Amino acid sequence: MKRGKKAEKAEVAAADGENDTASAPAKKAKKAKEPEAPVLYDDPPDKLTSKDGRSPNMKITSWNVDGLRAWVKKKGLDWVREEAPDVLCLQETKCSEKALPAEITSMPEYPHKYWAVSDDKEGYSGVAMLCKTEPLKVTYGIGKEEHDREGRVITAEFPNFYLVTAYVPNSGRGLVRLDYRKTWDVDFRAYLSELDIQKPLVLCGDLNVAHQEIDLKNPKGNKKNAGFTPEEREGFSQLLTAGFIDSFRELYPEQTNAYTFWTYMMNARAKNVGWRLDYFLLSSSLLPSLCDSKIRNKVMGSDHCPITLHIAV
Repeated sequence: MKRGKKAEKAEVAAADGENDTASAPAKKAKKAKEPEAPVLYDDPPDKLTSKDGRSPNMKITSWNVDGLRAWVKKKGLDWVREEAPDVLCLQETKCSEKALPAEITSMPEYPHKYWAVSDDKEGYSGVAMLCKTEPLKVTYGIGKEEHDREGRVITAEFPNFYLVTAYVPNSGRGLVRLDYRKTWDVDFRAYLSELDIQKPLVLCGDLNVAHQEIDLKNPKGNKKNAGFTPEEREGFSQLLTAGFIDSFRELYPEQTNAYTFWTYMMNARAKNVGWRLDYFLLSSSLLPSLCDSKIRNKVMGSDHCPITLHIAV
């Protein structure tokens, strides 16, 4: 998710409780208040049993890397090898296929690699899916030309489920793409619902919305900003109404301060002034298979952190 500098500064300042009166001359010198220590999220140990008592046999990681080439230079692949997911989904790769770094194209751990890039803009958008085992079928986009030129969706069919990774369009500074985003939300939901009729699905990626107030540090200051407008939040609610489950909130309904994105501005990550924009959504029929939904918030390399799903399929 990208935000304007003014919006980012205002967001961090508001969340810190800063205001313009701080610079006004005081009648009487007061002792400066000690800044409050940030409240950080502590990712708990992974749960490795499903609700119906099975062990996970599929581990999926999703990460908005904010530029694949820079992320590789920041040693993102070192962490991937430690995490060792069965499938790695990446968003905002910003890289044409011909410019992909050899470090990732030659990874023997993932012999099956799939890339979707923007047709019109070099270095914009883009998603990838790297698999240890070959899917039955892989498709790109959602079948509508108006949405499929920006390299935002890859769908892989596995024996028991579909895996969809998506980089949902940002509504933009000044909400210049909000109308387009509303159209996207309707069409994307219809695409997912059609898949769900055939077999259950897992959706992962940067969905560019904080669904509820618990999902960002400063809800009051962001109600008119991209990612937290009523329209975007309603679009996400409609996904849940259509039968999909937010896996993290299913397991951790009251967990606060659990975010996946922090602007690079004003030391936001150290202060944990963030947003939960990255999700694993599941078909409701997969709920008994859910073991854990993780936010790896201590992992660096992007303005987003990776998330990981353990599931018994």
